[in-house]
Amino acid sequence: MRKSLLVLTISALLSAFLVIWGEYFGPQFQVYIFKPLTMVFIIAIALLIREPKTYFYKYAIIGGLIFSLCGDIFLMLPSDQFIAGLISFMIAHIMYIIAFMQDRPRQYKLVLLIPFVICGLIIFSLLSAHLENLKIPVLIYIVVILIMVWQATDRWRFYRDQATLIAFVGAMLFMLSDTIYALNRFREAFELGRLLTLSTYFTAQWFIACSIHR
Repeated sequence: MRKSLLVLTISALLSAFLVIWGEYFGPQFQVYIFKPLTMVFIIAIALLIREPKTYFYKYAIIGGLIFSLCGDIFLMLPSDQFIAGLISFMIAHIMYIIAFMQDRPRQYKLVLLIPFVICGLIIFSLLSAHLENLKIPVLIYIVVILIMVWQATDRWRFYRDQATLIAFVGAMLFMLSDTIYALNRFREAFELGRLLTLSTYFTAQWFIACSIHR
């Protein structure tokens, strides 16, 4: 199994590289092929892990990865499918929240939420003037992803093991990726925006998939 996981990880890495190359140098169809394919490799990694902490956790994470794949497809279409993509990723985060809340006492540290709320307020304030009629959907999305990161943090606080640390790192990278994407799309595009967004996004999803292993 380890060999298969290594092969899939290398395949995901190469596929992600081709996505980023296609974004900057073309052709565009290369992005259309390899962006979903990268997520397919990551989903395959999640499916292949045979010793999860719980099977509920495993399949909740896989559900989140599948909705993320749907979000990727919506956001890369030539037509503007931003809302459909946003909803898909929101559902993905809800699936991750369900996974992170599972199999532990409901004694959450609300104090851990404070820095994420501050980050969310700063991000929304930077974006607000540029969102027009997307303010409410984006605000809801920010709330959902902040809850996801908070739950990953609280789960790591409770278990303090490698799997929960991996999930925490993945959640933080996901929040970073979404922040860079939003600033690059709505506020001001910058040259490294797509590179930073995609590299942190695929790494985040790989970490979250690998957190299935206990």
